[in-house]
Amino acid sequence: MNRLKQSLLDAPIVEKEGYHYFVHPISDGVPMLRPELLREIVIKIIRKAELENVDKIVTPAAMGIHISTAVSLMTDIPIVVVRKRQYGLEGEVALSQVTGYSESEMYVNDVYEGDRVLVLDDVLSTGGTLSGITGALEEIGADIVDIVCVIKKDDGQNKLADAGYDAKTLINVVVEDGEVVIVDEQGDG
Repeated sequence: MNRLKQSLLDAPIVEKEGYHYFVHPISDGVPMLRPELLREIVIKIIRKAELENVDKIVTPAAMGIHISTAVSLMTDIPIVVVRKRQYGLEGEVALSQVTGYSESEMYVNDVYEGDRVLVLDDVLSTGGTLSGITGALEEIGADIVDIVCVIKKDDGQNKLADAGYDAKTLINVVVEDGEVVIVDEQGDG
């Protein structure tokens, strides 16, 4: 059994405001992220993602950063972190992030018209964050070559799909009866 699958099956389930969700090192930073799990995920991303002629990896803060850093180190593709803080730099683009949990502004810097980008994130849940990012990248005029998420929660609406994008995933899960259930080990695409 692969490490990602086993780590999800072993993930603790917590309840917040009537919602049961898993706590995982990729999506939450706890429990600790073991290097062998991160390495397995990075290898799978590199095999699955369309990387040819990609100029930049675009990832939202915070939980996409460690995954994107590891992919960047293996591919020599630079990273752009979409931040929740405005810096006021020239060319900065604001976007609205509406997730199942919150609504906030995020800011994209260092992506320009014609840039070929890979969007990389930890979890695709409602698609709110990624639909906001893809909208901002479209506004900039960047070419979204591929979108890859490690884990997809297969139990709700997907604003990213509504925006016309499909994300490749490594594993799709749902939480049922207080347990993580693997829906698709290979993910979409």
